[in-house]
Amino acid sequence: MTDVKAEEIREEREGFFHKSLDILLKNKLTLAGMVIVALIILLGLLAPLVSPWDPNLMNVAGRLQAPSLHHFFGTDEMGRDIFSRILYGARISITVGLSIVIIAAALGVAIGSVSGFCGGRVDRIIMALTDMILSFPSMVLALALTAALGVGLFNTMLAVCIVRIPLYVRLVRGQVLSLKEEPYVKASRTFGASPAWMVVHQILPSCLSPLMVQMTLGIGDAILIASSMSFIGLGAQPPMPEWGAMISTARVYAIDQWWYAAFPGLFILVTVMGFNLLGDGLRDILDPREGSNHS
Repeated sequence: MTDVKAEEIREEREGFFHKSLDILLKNKLTLAGMVIVALIILLGLLAPLVSPWDPNLMNVAGRLQAPSLHHFFGTDEMGRDIFSRILYGARISITVGLSIVIIAAALGVAIGSVSGFCGGRVDRIIMALTDMILSFPSMVLALALTAALGVGLFNTMLAVCIVRIPLYVRLVRGQVLSLKEEPYVKASRTFGASPAWMVVHQILPSCLSPLMVQMTLGIGDAILIASSMSFIGLGAQPPMPEWGAMISTARVYAIDQWWYAAFPGLFILVTVMGFNLLGDGLRDILDPREGSNHS
């Protein structure tokens, strides 16, 4: 019986793999998103090897040079190589996006699980706070929190993280409310299983599919918000090679030195688009019914 069960699991995994691969090959946009995300992450990881210049090396004599074979994306007002700074900026943006999403998802899962499983007054209080946060536009609330916490990339990440937590709370709470009424969960309760054990071993594994989709889409959103905060001077500060901070400095030179702002902005656009396309593809793979409704 054990061998038969193992064979069934193996066949199920192979079927899921082939189905996922088929969806990827048919959906060119999803494949493009996966390639974009992989390239951006790879460029960030290999920045010390790929970048031709030190991102903070100044050469005032070569300031604001146009793109050339010597400086692929030109130079900034301090003569620093923009291409090298963008490569190192990829590290910062990906780290910021992943950190915000992982922390927000972890806290959101914990709070949403407690809210959905406990119910009653605890659920009402948590959802009241969640709805209050969601009633404000994300950018406006992040601005207010960053202004209260203080200028800096860490405080910006903390503010954006707080803003994103309610999304995961609502998602997990809805899943828990539905799954806790399933017969296998009720059976575990009858046999004396603790609420924590039921949530961790029986309910949360079934929430992974929508959670993964939300997290993938959330990375691009977090990168965009954090870059916007840096653009207005509340996030990363010079000389840190963060894309939003680079555009903030470049706007003064936008008319005559177009390349200064164009290339960091292009990388923000492509990166956010890549994560959004990948998230849509994951939705089609992990939840075909939701994917078809979405399309």
